[in-house]
Amino acid sequence: MKPTRLITIAVASTMLAACSSGDINLSPSTTVTDSNNTTNNSSGGNANDICASFLKNGTTYQGTADGNGNCTYSSAFVGPQNNLTVDLLIPALPNGGVHIFTSSLFVGETYRTQAELAAAGIFEGGDGPTLTIEPGATLAFQTNKDFIIINRGSRILADGTAANPITFTSVSDINGTVGPEDVQQWGGMVINGFGVSNKCSYEGTRGQAGFQLTPGTECSIEAEGSAGDDESQYGGDNDDDTSGIMRYVRVKHTGAEVANGDELNGITFGGVGRGTVVENLQVYSTYDDGIEMFGGAVNFSNYVALYVRDDSIDIDEGYIGTINNALVIQAENDGNQCVESDGIGSYNAANVALNADFIARGLHSAPTINNLTCIISPNLVGTHGEGAGLRFREGIAPVLNDSLIVSAYGANDTADGDDNFCLRIDNTETQDLAINGSLQLNNVIFACQENSKLQAFGTFANEQEFAESQGNQFATIADGTAVDATAANDTDLQILGGTGKYYSLPWATSFVDGAAPIASTDPAPATFIGAVEATNDWTAGWTYGLFDGARAQPLWFE
Repeated sequence: MKPTRLITIAVASTMLAACSSGDINLSPSTTVTDSNNTTNNSSGGNANDICASFLKNGTTYQGTADGNGNCTYSSAFVGPQNNLTVDLLIPALPNGGVHIFTSSLFVGETYRTQAELAAAGIFEGGDGPTLTIEPGATLAFQTNKDFIIINRGSRILADGTAANPITFTSVSDINGTVGPEDVQQWGGMVINGFGVSNKCSYEGTRGQAGFQLTPGTECSIEAEGSAGDDESQYGGDNDDDTSGIMRYVRVKHTGAEVANGDELNGITFGGVGRGTVVENLQVYSTYDDGIEMFGGAVNFSNYVALYVRDDSIDIDEGYIGTINNALVIQAENDGNQCVESDGIGSYNAANVALNADFIARGLHSAPTINNLTCIISPNLVGTHGEGAGLRFREGIAPVLNDSLIVSAYGANDTADGDDNFCLRIDNTETQDLAINGSLQLNNVIFACQENSKLQAFGTFANEQEFAESQGNQFATIADGTAVDATAANDTDLQILGGTGKYYSLPWATSFVDGAAPIASTDPAPATFIGAVEATNDWTAGWTYGLFDGARAQPLWFE
């Protein structure tokens, strides 16, 4: 049972003068200073001193303590048309207190043109303000119009720990009035950077000397949720840009439509560079995608997507980062694709020459995904489509290594033939990249009733035949059946185990079709393939929804 904490929204002015007198001492905390020397001066003299505050133009702005250990921040503190323009530290509150925002939290200003950016001195991450969040802090948003933007040049330093993760969620979640799979309780997060997007114009070849934006052109792409007061942009030519740190972070119950009608993702990464650190990140119960990368090169390590209704990993506009260790578990009755990935933004099949030029100059998406476990929903009519595995399209050249794609836990629909597919490769450019070896699948086991979308290309009758030509393996599972892929239940298919049935079994003791699995590389994997093993469980202690004591319901296939 999830613990609840009743929240009373305080209605009070948040523009308060700093005060150190008085005999109330609610927070005898240690002073904390981030890398920009932003100091939390919670001396404990005033009840509100447990709350975040900042000094701007000679005035101190501070949250309001509600008497229950929580702090409330109104639009006078930060909100649309009142972006955060100075550094801010949000502390961990005593006794599990929560920071409650009654409006959106936008960090840094947004700029439409290169000239405006230059005039403001914003050229890369760190030039704008920094939002620092202490380990263990929880930020909750009150309405489904509220969301977070980290604008270009600004940074978020959300550096939690396994024992004290940082949580972004809704007030309804904190109050215990949200269901375990409820979505759209608030918007989500948008992080913008100066990385490459193939929606902009460039000279040269990506990653080589002389590569730059075409002189005289603009690269300020409207981000998701951008409209009116919620406007923000991303894009540039710096794949090494940094937007900060997100480590041991959980983002819950997102996906609401905000000002312009966009259904936000858990986190949208627009042109975010590889200088950004993203490690141990969870997206839980979101209406749209879990994480979506529009260009850029940000890398991920240890990502969990649980109950994502659309695509758990969505790639577009020339994203070239690496994702190491990704555990994707769709809901029993909802979820679309584990990975939906596009190579070229605004793709048009008729633009043959332009598409070829993008690919030749490295402007298409070319991600690397290592150790993915994808457990597919057997749903037939989900919110955004049927549960499915991997979709590669529109000129993308991914490399997928040491992974498990599993739909066996639920019975598929025998009538559709290919809608709960495990592998789909669309569009001529993508298929050509598969044929020439740029699109690679290495040591992937597919345990699915519907192995592919049944599309022919080159000499291959379908995507399964292509994957098998690279040495990957498909288990034999009859249409309309469900097979428990754990060692305790099936002698023919043994690739997963543990109480939750999502731990990878050791390679040496796994079975596919009653025999040892086939390796597509030499030597074979030394230990296991997939995201996580029981003896080294990086999900333990900080995630929500996987373990008893930190979830509202068991996994549907346990």
